[in-house]
Amino acid sequence: MWKQPLQVVKANVSSNPRTWIVIGLSVAGIVIVAETQRRKRRSRAQIMLREPFLEPRFDLLPFPQPPPPAARQPLASLTFAISDIFDVKGYVTGFGSPDWAGTHEAATKTALVVTVLLKNGATCVGKTVMDELNFGITGENVHYGTPVNPQLQSHIPGGSSSGSAVAVAAGLVDFALGIDTTGCVRIPASFCGVIGFRPSHGAVSMIGVSPNSQSLDTVGIFTRDPSILHHVGHVLLQLKSVETKRARRLIFADDLFQLSKVPTEKTVQVVTKAIEHLSGYQPPKHMNFSQYIASNVPGLKGFREESVKHQNEIFTLKALSSVMLLLQRCEFKTNHEEWVKSAKPRLGPDASDRVRAAIDSTHENMKTLYKVRTEMRAALQSLLKDDGILVIPTVADPPLKLNTKKRQSSEFNDRTLALSSIASMSGCCQVTIPVGKHKESPISISFIAFHSVDKFLLDTVLDMYSSIQEKVSIASHSSPLPDTNDNLDVSELLKEKGNAAFKGRQWNKAVKYYTEAIKLNTMSATYYCNRAAAYLELGCFQQAEEDCSKAISLDKKNVKAYMRRGTARESLLCYKDAAQDFKHALVLEPQNKVANLAEKRLRELMS
Repeated sequence: MWKQPLQVVKANVSSNPRTWIVIGLSVAGIVIVAETQRRKRRSRAQIMLREPFLEPRFDLLPFPQPPPPAARQPLASLTFAISDIFDVKGYVTGFGSPDWAGTHEAATKTALVVTVLLKNGATCVGKTVMDELNFGITGENVHYGTPVNPQLQSHIPGGSSSGSAVAVAAGLVDFALGIDTTGCVRIPASFCGVIGFRPSHGAVSMIGVSPNSQSLDTVGIFTRDPSILHHVGHVLLQLKSVETKRARRLIFADDLFQLSKVPTEKTVQVVTKAIEHLSGYQPPKHMNFSQYIASNVPGLKGFREESVKHQNEIFTLKALSSVMLLLQRCEFKTNHEEWVKSAKPRLGPDASDRVRAAIDSTHENMKTLYKVRTEMRAALQSLLKDDGILVIPTVADPPLKLNTKKRQSSEFNDRTLALSSIASMSGCCQVTIPVGKHKESPISISFIAFHSVDKFLLDTVLDMYSSIQEKVSIASHSSPLPDTNDNLDVSELLKEKGNAAFKGRQWNKAVKYYTEAIKLNTMSATYYCNRAAAYLELGCFQQAEEDCSKAISLDKKNVKAYMRRGTARESLLCYKDAAQDFKHALVLEPQNKVANLAEKRLRELMS
């Protein structure tokens, strides 16, 4: 049936070449229109990725100011944003999922925590993007896009409260609210280079907030300014303005800083130096936190089998994070199983995996999970009391690049959650404090105080913050020091100390430093050779010979080792072996005058 029209078209085209031009222009027009639409879609997607706020935007104005002479509202003139997990009257709470939004009605009341902020003078300027259903710590959302991290645009902002962290980091608001369940405020705060606060569990009302896991969920705060954190914290926690002062005890979890790839000069030493000239601080202490938890949280024993294959440093905390995730899954199932099965939501790959694991979880060991949580709180209470602050790295790794492969993100999740599980499972309050950058990535440290001493923690941050930032600035402009987190770098530092002692003619001290370096790195010929030089000065010729032999076994071309072993053997009257050593040195360095003279001298002695 198509033959006749086709023949007509062919005839017309053959008789009129202009027809080809028309056809060509038409095709080109179609291509141009298609490309224009594609670019518009791409442009819209890029704008969406850069925009942490969700549509529709709105302003919730503060309650009227009281007339004079009443005091001004404490949060007057401050703006804030909220994650799409808080109810706002007249708007649907999306919970990070379009299917959730499509199956729920608009809220009839505004979340209590938002109302409290409005009553105290703050203005809410909109809702922000978050991970689907508050699951995840990357901040990526396949439906609404991933808010771009202002500090590192090609990397994740962290989640689940990604939009709130980005809004603060980009200077779009003075502060923002999110929900911290498994680190969902602390992690994005670290990756975006802002302050993040997880209050004590239960200290801030969760009325009007969509639950993920009630035993872990906590309203969290982002801000760039410690004084704003102090004001907002006091309002939300309804704190007294006056409290008995007490000396602060800082406890550094040395084993946890070993997990981080950031040099301790940029973390531990920054905090240590910051309190040197501040009053009200006891000398800092150091501990192995993992060992403490292993000894004081017996309920973890049943969960350690899953962690055997992981690094020793996070053996116990990996088990703790496993309990945290099990608890989250069980409570999420209780809260949302019916909705998941009826709505069958379209979820991104990561969220889908987590929701499926939650729905498939069992409630058989719930009592065991709650027991671990109780033991964790008791262990932290015994350690910190009401005057202690545990200092840890907020995260172990820099933020992942966007769209990182699942296998890599799995390792990242394990290491990150091992650290965030401490406050989540104990219910303690924690503040994340930015401390500059390392290799272009924002870095932070965290202070953890016991449950219900939030004011003590907020006061400490306000007291220390400017001093910490001053030390951060000094550290960033000083010459880089060896990374003491790595055994190889620690051994190099000890070697340098040994060299300094040697130059100062402190031979015994030099031997001590070189010995410590060798304990950390037994494969360095230089360390053995340097210790041999110190032994020679002390007259310990046998030890010097042994060290040089070890150095030569590691490095056959180590001229100094042959020279020093020759000297040691000569002092032991072993002339033949000594001469042989000097000959080896001459083979490697024919112009070595010292070796040449020693070899001649020994040849004369033997003759």
